[in-house]
Amino acid sequence: MTLQWILIMIAVALVCILVSAFVTYLATISYMKKSAANTIGNAEEKAREIIDDALKTAETKKRESLLEIKEETIRTKNELDKEIKERRSEVQRDERRVQQKESNIDKKADALERREQSLAAREDSLNKMKDEVSKLNEQRLQELERISGLTSEQAKDYLLKIVEDEVKHETAVMIKEMESRAKEEADKKAKEYVVSAIQRCAADHVSETTISVVQLPSDEMKGRIIGREGRNIRTLETMTGVDLIIDDTPEAVILSGFDPIRREVARIALEKLIIDGRIHPARIEEMVEKAQREVEVMIKEEGEAATLEVGVHGIHPELVRLLGKMKFRTSYGQNALKHSIEVAQLSGLLAAEMGLDVRLAKRAGLLHDIGKSVDHEMEGSHVQLGAELCKKYKENAVVINAVESHHGDVEATSLIACIVQAADTISAARPGARRETLETYTSRLRQLEEITNNFKGVEKSFAIQAGREVRVMVVPEQVTDADMVLMARDISKQIEAEMEYPGQIKINVIRESRVIDYAK
Repeated sequence: MTLQWILIMIAVALVCILVSAFVTYLATISYMKKSAANTIGNAEEKAREIIDDALKTAETKKRESLLEIKEETIRTKNELDKEIKERRSEVQRDERRVQQKESNIDKKADALERREQSLAAREDSLNKMKDEVSKLNEQRLQELERISGLTSEQAKDYLLKIVEDEVKHETAVMIKEMESRAKEEADKKAKEYVVSAIQRCAADHVSETTISVVQLPSDEMKGRIIGREGRNIRTLETMTGVDLIIDDTPEAVILSGFDPIRREVARIALEKLIIDGRIHPARIEEMVEKAQREVEVMIKEEGEAATLEVGVHGIHPELVRLLGKMKFRTSYGQNALKHSIEVAQLSGLLAAEMGLDVRLAKRAGLLHDIGKSVDHEMEGSHVQLGAELCKKYKENAVVINAVESHHGDVEATSLIACIVQAADTISAARPGARRETLETYTSRLRQLEEITNNFKGVEKSFAIQAGREVRVMVVPEQVTDADMVLMARDISKQIEAEMEYPGQIKINVIRESRVIDYAK
């Protein structure tokens, strides 16, 4: 019974708690509703108050804005009125100025009209005066013609003739005096320039010969050079085109030939063979080829040395090589390269005396005989060939004209060309500078080779023995043994017809066949 009672009491307690919680909830809800109603009422009142204040403030702002707008409108109106008044006053001033200018223009137009009228009146009076003057002149001329017995045209011609004769006489006298004075001054100046240039130019005078001497270590070497049955000496003469003279001169071999390049190649090759000691045909060919390469290098170095000595730069390398080649060319026995260097130095000195371009004058003097380096290989004079070479390698027009005109073939167009002519004459006219006989001799040898080289099948030819023998090397595939006989006869006939020479010339036609193989 106790447990049940306890459970009942608990149940009653729970019910009481639930009832009290419900009552409390209802009371809380009603209180919250009243509080919310009171808050809403207060908020509405405050909203109404805010709206009323806002309306009042808006009304106040509106009135203030209206007042400001009215004030701004009044101020703007006043400013516009002021500006309009100023514009009106400016327009009035412009109108007055325009009216004043119009009145001034009208006054000027009236003045111009009055001046034109006065000028017209003066012109009429001048025309009348001219008519009167012309009438008086006619009367004067008629009176003069009556007194002198000549017409006006005759008198005019007479006076002009007298004046013309007097002017011609005075002009002739003046021209003669000026010419004589100019010639005296020119001769004096020219002598001064030439003497000064000659005094200041120190050049070597080299006279070329047609032989070279090679020293031997002993006379025994002569036999080795000749070789068995003369094979070595024939090979050397065939390869170089130079005649070897081995006579009784002790410990020396003479190389004879008119071409200095061939002589130099032969000399170098022979010296190398003597030093090497192995002298046989194959070794001779090898040494000749080496000597030819050395001579080519020497030619280039000599050309460069010439340009450095003269002080001329920028010349085309091919022209420099041709300059070096001129070391082995002669003109009447005078070394062509030495002559060109001397002409360049003299040209520079003369140009300096006359106030001209010294470098250009030296360049023209150095290149004036450049054609002589190829005139034995190509058709044409050295003047034509030199001008063509200078044009080919884009030389200056003044230099080209100097080359063309240094012998008078073409008219000189510059003072530098005239200077080169004078320098060339000075260099060639010095005592001992040239030998006429040597040039004639070498020309004859060159002509011999040209005649033989023109025949079909000829590979190369050499004039040796001072022009008493011509060795002609033919191509075996083109010329047979029978053809050699006819070729030798034809060459001799052409030489007899075209050349003059003392004694007789031996024509030696050589046909050589070779077969070469290598053992590997």
